[in-house]
Amino acid sequence: MGKVILEVKELTTKYITRFREDVYAVDHVSLKVEEGKSLGIAGESGCGKSTLALSLMGYYFPPLYYTSGDIIIDGRNISGMDPDDVRRSILGKEIAYIPQAAMNALNPTQKVIHFVEDVIQAHNPKATKKEIYELARERFHVLGLPEEVLHKYPVELSGGMKQRTVIAVSVILGPKVLIADEPSSALDVTSQKMVIKMLRGLMESGMIKSMIFITHELPLLYNVTDHIMVMYAGQIVEHGAAQEAVFDPLHPYAKGLMGSIIVPEEGLRGHKLTAIPGVPPNLKKPPSGCRFAERCKYVKPECKGAAVAIREASNGRTYRCIFTESELRETYQNGA
Repeated sequence: MGKVILEVKELTTKYITRFREDVYAVDHVSLKVEEGKSLGIAGESGCGKSTLALSLMGYYFPPLYYTSGDIIIDGRNISGMDPDDVRRSILGKEIAYIPQAAMNALNPTQKVIHFVEDVIQAHNPKATKKEIYELARERFHVLGLPEEVLHKYPVELSGGMKQRTVIAVSVILGPKVLIADEPSSALDVTSQKMVIKMLRGLMESGMIKSMIFITHELPLLYNVTDHIMVMYAGQIVEHGAAQEAVFDPLHPYAKGLMGSIIVPEEGLRGHKLTAIPGVPPNLKKPPSGCRFAERCKYVKPECKGAAVAIREASNGRTYRCIFTESELRETYQNGA
């Protein structure tokens, strides 16, 4: 195992509704990301992916609240830190975030260089405009963005160019961890390819040390990440190598995800599409047993009992199910 850049231990965060109800959107999540590696997080809408991304930065705003657990970035625990300290010393430098719909995150009345100035001067007030411009020009060149982009307003850029510009501004300080939340959504295929190429370039150039890539598309993660983590109802249900998660999913929910989408990769083309019945549970009152039990076609009475623990499978993979790996494989083989 290489150097661990990000380690999360039993992180739990919640939303508090206007009726004072607790919604645990991230429930005892643990993960590790090594230097030079990328982790993919997959799951359907509402499973907790974006909430986890926000939680990992340690920067909480109501109605999202930190409950418990540790977030350790390069040996430094940022859990429970003062929000102002997090903003000054963590965000942008240690960990950076590319939000969903990032192309709409730019103020249309400011030129791109002004965004760069704001980011850098927030961490280094003594930086001159000349120093900032030279750094921006160098970083944009490395990322394949022409220098003239710095002098343009967002409305002068295409959707794909705006997305790439937001990425460039987000990593201008060389963060150790980059969280990309659905960075290729709402883009055409050509722009998606350019964004993916850009993110790969960030890793290869060493501009960022590690990456977390969030999407609901498992096959996309196969082409971008080293490991994949599947979330369901605020919990991790499977975590393993990207190759296995896509071509040999173990947990029934992960298997259902792969069966419900069109996959272009060789070996999976032409498979019969299947839907996952039902809807995710209400996290105001989550079920006591397996949270996927009501939608799982392999469910047994014991699945609805006590909370289900994480199991270890072959090749270092982990999953959350009452069945052993051999029992699951036999079940899938028999089509039961």
